[in-house]
Amino acid sequence: MRNVILVHGGFGDGSGWAGVHERLVGAGYRVTVAQNANRSLAEDVSAVRRLIALRDGPVTLVGHSYGGVVIAEAGRDPKVSALVHVAAFAPDRGESVDSLIADPPPGASVPPPQPTRDGCVLLDRDLCHAAFAGDLPAARARFMADSQVPWGSGALTGAVGEPAWRTRPSWYLVAADDRMIPPPAQRPMAARAGATVVEAPGSHAIHVSRPEVVVDVIERATGAG
Repeated sequence: MRNVILVHGGFGDGSGWAGVHERLVGAGYRVTVAQNANRSLAEDVSAVRRLIALRDGPVTLVGHSYGGVVIAEAGRDPKVSALVHVAAFAPDRGESVDSLIADPPPGASVPPPQPTRDGCVLLDRDLCHAAFAGDLPAARARFMADSQVPWGSGALTGAVGEPAWRTRPSWYLVAADDRMIPPPAQRPMAARAGATVVEAPGSHAIHVSRPEVVVDVIERATGAG
């Protein structure tokens, strides 16, 4: 059985993978969707490691956005055979989301976070459609804005150790219309990781808007891993 674990990013939850999950299951994969709390990197890595432990055989880890940081840590598990980054951060040793977004490329769009009273951040609901999900219908983007999971400071500042991409084959799907992690930031991370790169039109929510593209990359990575 071919195992795939899908790891969501900040602000969202596992439901964003529904279209990808349906297609992978239909193609014969055993798919598990992580439900991370987005409070701290250590907590989210532990949650994914528990899922890996439940699977028999090799596992392909797929991370969207902040999920790329999670799989950089969790992916060192011996069962992990391949990594797939979907419009994701691909940090090197000692890097975190905070450090990766500290110096955006010239002319890059800036995400519209709003701090909460307890130190978490949310996306500005009025700007979520344009910034996060520009290729989705307005009603779907509004639902995503209204169902956000607050992103905790421990997740934003959590730094990785030795990244899994140093010892695992890595794939990277660049979302060409991403306004959260702009393509000029995605491409250097993918190159540094030695990833096989696929680029396609799509917003930061490309896993929701174009699940078939994401599945194609996962199937390639699973076959190679």
